[in-house]
Amino acid sequence: MTIKECYETIGGDYEAVYQRMMKKEALVTKFTKKFLDDDSFKNLQDNLSAGNIEEAFRAAHTLKGVAQNLAFDALYKPSSELAEILRAGSTEGARELMDIITREYERTIAAISQL
Repeated sequence: MTIKECYETIGGDYEAVYQRMMKKEALVTKFTKKFLDDDSFKNLQDNLSAGNIEEAFRAAHTLKGVAQNLAFDALYKPSSELAEILRAGSTEGARELMDIITREYERTIAAISQL
């Protein structure tokens, strides 16, 4: 799979990240692969399950930021929504958003693993 095909598969904006990374495909590929080592999704799951809203917020905010920087739009949008809910100290709607985030995260990891 090429990096462009990966972005198509995950619903990302390749052109946006390509521009952000000085039009260097190698940089896009490098940082996309580094996403596999990011632990913010696991931290989000663990802290949300434990009811630790403050730490869950931090993890959601980190995941949102990484997804935004890499133009993983399909992962960024629900992560951003969840971060705002948690920022307010609430968990209302969090489970539904976590289902979407989990699906998008797994799709993203699977595609990146094929690079």
